[in-house]
Amino acid sequence: MSVRHALLALLSEGPKYGLQLREEFEARTGEVWPLNVGQVYTTLQRLERDGLVESDGAAQDGPQKTFRITAPGERELAGWLRTPPDLSAPPRDELVMKVLVAMRVPGTDVHEVIQVHRRYLVELMQQWTRIKEDEAHGTESDLSLALVVDAELFRLDSVIRWLDAADGRLERAAGRHHDKSSTGMGNVMNQTGVPR
Repeated sequence: MSVRHALLALLSEGPKYGLQLREEFEARTGEVWPLNVGQVYTTLQRLERDGLVESDGAAQDGPQKTFRITAPGERELAGWLRTPPDLSAPPRDELVMKVLVAMRVPGTDVHEVIQVHRRYLVELMQQWTRIKEDEAHGTESDLSLALVVDAELFRLDSVIRWLDAADGRLERAAGRHHDKSSTGMGNVMNQTGVPR
């Protein structure tokens, strides 16, 4: 998530001060991603240094210092919105790494490792589904939250599907390994009449 570009987007609506930007960021993202006010001010300082925002300078780094986007900031924001994220290489996903490592750790039941994580993800999906249901029954629908919840449900579903596929692939691989060793032994027995 690019806090830098999110702040530029908020400033494209008009001048704002740091605390206001933090509050609006959290409100616009369905209050799912809390943002530290220190991170807001650090990011604003960098944006100002890079000429993408400017401040009124009246409150000299105080909480009421007002920031506004510059023309280069508007170009930066427009470019970011239209540039697809780099998804060409798989991310370093901790869950994928755990499954890969579990395959090699002696005495580890990979199926059990996968099932522990699968159960946890199903619980998370149930929590997000409750949030979605609560939102649907609310008097005022929050579109930002609805979009975040949908994205998280789709993401969790895809991770669960990957775990299921990995578990199936590992079972098939174990079955082939077992079949090969059984077939190999059978061939030896057929040729000699006694196992070697």
